[in-house]
Amino acid sequence: MGLFKKKKYFTVPMNVETSKAEEENQPAIPDGMWVKCNSCGKIIYKKEIDENHKICTHCGGYFRMSADERIASIMDRGTFKEFNYGMIAKNPLNFPGYKDKLIESQEKSGITDGVTTGLGKVNGKNVVLAVMDSNFMMGSMGSVVGEKITQAIEIATARKEPVIIFTCSGGARMQEGILSLMQMAKTSAALKRHDEAGLLYISVITDPTTGGVTASYASLGDIILAEPKALIGFAGRRVIEQTIKQKLPDEFQTSEFLLEHGFVDKIVKREEMKETLSVLLSLHGCK
Repeated sequence: MGLFKKKKYFTVPMNVETSKAEEENQPAIPDGMWVKCNSCGKIIYKKEIDENHKICTHCGGYFRMSADERIASIMDRGTFKEFNYGMIAKNPLNFPGYKDKLIESQEKSGITDGVTTGLGKVNGKNVVLAVMDSNFMMGSMGSVVGEKITQAIEIATARKEPVIIFTCSGGARMQEGILSLMQMAKTSAALKRHDEAGLLYISVITDPTTGGVTASYASLGDIILAEPKALIGFAGRRVIEQTIKQKLPDEFQTSEFLLEHGFVDKIVKREEMKETLSVLLSLHGCK
């Protein structure tokens, strides 16, 4: 068994004085100043990414955006008013470690759950907006996510306003079991009532959107937009290939593949998203 034990390596400074001198001469680089692009592998100054819509300045690859960053890029400054900020998930199934996971995610992301909802303006046009955030448990859909989105849709219906939902999710939240799956029906029913009122719903799918979110409100938009090269699907590629005993195309479950097959209406670059949404709202008579 000793063959499989990982060796522990450590370094010992030549002497204490030398070590201290080296530390004093080292430049102070704050954590998080540089980021690595998952597409091209280059190390990039974070400020460059932030000023470029969270897009790699070398290869054009997309970094994921937080809910706050997305809202700032879409909504007119100072117009967004959030709904249900204090809504926090419980642990209805007493799932081991779930409570601690929620607290950890809240501290890390700065939000209370996987979606931020509210009312604001896009180039002067009123909209109700919901933005999922992958920083909170990979944007998984639990009872709070479903309830916040449902209430946002119902507010839009009552106010006769359009709804825009940005999706980014790993699917239903396993720690809440059937309660998370019930959110698929609840959000879909709210969108049905919104549609019957003759109101507009735009779904914007970002990377990744999978599982129960894809199977419900992400797919129900009157207009479905997507960011370039976003992963969109229900089950994973490996599960599907094992089930159907076939090799899937390399581009399978990308926004480009789904556009070609009629699931997505248009792929929109991030820097063009606000203007595209504004045009669509104007074409549908939204004010």
